[in-house]
Amino acid sequence: MMDLHAAQIQGFFKKPVDHLIARPLLVKYLKSLSLNETVIVSPDAGFAKNARKFAAQLGASFAIGDKTRSDHGENAEIMEIIGDVSGKDAVIVDDFSISAGTVVETAKLLKKRGAKKIIACFAHIPLTEKGVEAIENSDINLVISTDSINNDKVKKSSKIKIISVAPLFAETLKRMQSRDSLSQLFNAIPEEVYTASISFMDD
Repeated sequence: MMDLHAAQIQGFFKKPVDHLIARPLLVKYLKSLSLNETVIVSPDAGFAKNARKFAAQLGASFAIGDKTRSDHGENAEIMEIIGDVSGKDAVIVDDFSISAGTVVETAKLLKKRGAKKIIACFAHIPLTEKGVEAIENSDINLVISTDSINNDKVKKSSKIKIISVAPLFAETLKRMQSRDSLSQLFNAIPEEVYTASISFMDD
């Protein structure tokens, strides 16, 4: 499995479960974009720990959004950005987005605080049509995610780039069969796996 919304879910299975992480693949792609003075932004406190790992692997600074919800729906209000984003390329990271409400509101506030290029980065992308439309009409320059979910709706957007995780799952299965270590895949992606993943981007 990949990027479970809560790590505790892994313990609910009776069979052994390997919890893969999209972050090393996404980080490697972000490095290829030659961003200028990058700041990693967590849209709320809930994803801050994972966002700090993105920042550490990219050698980037870190900021966090102060988010509040008035109900249990998808609507959230970003009250403030805690951290310096002025003059920097901001990368908003989260595990997934459905309506794009949080990421769009975060991007709007980042722009007000002086961020230059704004990128959103997700492990999964179950965006609705309205979510895709919100991305298209937002301050976000680029969205990067994986094909862990087959979502034809995102193909309509020129802003959304999809990296395939099929080579990563194939490499995992190969290592399981040969009883090789999986631990390397949790921190870094072998070059041949990354190359194969990127080759699917324009397909």
